[in-house]
Amino acid sequence: MVVFRTVEQFSPRAVYTSGKASSAAGLTAAVVKDEESFEFVIEAGALMLADNGVCCIDEFDKMDPKDQVAIHEAMEQQTISITKAGIKATLNARASILAAANPLGGRYDRSRPLKQNIQLSAPIMSRFDLFFVLVDECNEVCSFCLETHFF
Repeated sequence: MVVFRTVEQFSPRAVYTSGKASSAAGLTAAVVKDEESFEFVIEAGALMLADNGVCCIDEFDKMDPKDQVAIHEAMEQQTISITKAGIKATLNARASILAAANPLGGRYDRSRPLKQNIQLSAPIMSRFDLFFVLVDECNEVCSFCLETHFF
């Protein structure tokens, strides 16, 4: 998405990820065994890496619902809690989340409310401050102008 690439370019700290290819650990943090010391260490996910910046999540609607649940704490408390393999930590995830989701069926239906156009749970929707609906109007002239401007 062009907006995300622009944010990534101009923000001092921005992380781009695709919800389609991200796991809960990839978005928050994981506990992994260090290859040299053989000790368990925390590996930062996108939200930790974007601390004090912006985390851009494209294809948010394609995320597995359990992965969406994993970012509830980060969105509400701006922290990530981990208790695994003897490690107990609360990590900062003070990132603004900019997410993009496609409407059900590929086209936004203006006769239906937002909740019926996107497949997101009420708890995850309540954690977003703003929703912007971008509607693709079928207009060849506008499409050509946008295409030549951005590409």
